[in-house]
Amino acid sequence: EKMASLQELKDALRDTLAARGSLGQIQARVRAEIFHALEETEEPKPALSHENVVINELIREYLEYNHYKHTLSVLIPESGQPLDRVDRAYIAQELNIREDRTSRQESPSYSLLHST
Repeated sequence: EKMASLQELKDALRDTLAARGSLGQIQARVRAEIFHALEETEEPKPALSHENVVINELIREYLEYNHYKHTLSVLIPESGQPLDRVDRAYIAQELNIREDRTSRQESPSYSLLHST
């Protein structure tokens, strides 16, 4: 009986967190903390190349544009991407993207698709 009520409590808590939309956020945060803890025990990562910084920033823009907050919370610590944002105009210049009023409203990754 006691075990069944504990399981019921766990299920109710999981259902409540899922209904509020916070279960995914909590799971992503736990994953990010696990990555962070594992990184502390590993050798330091090599510095990111210029290309990787640009690509990671493009991915960050895409994730933010689509509200993929959970994935983004893991990308930054795992990739070693600087927390400071890379200027969008710089990204557009590096990727030869011509931006206009419309394209500035979306992620630069979409501009890449539309230019091909």
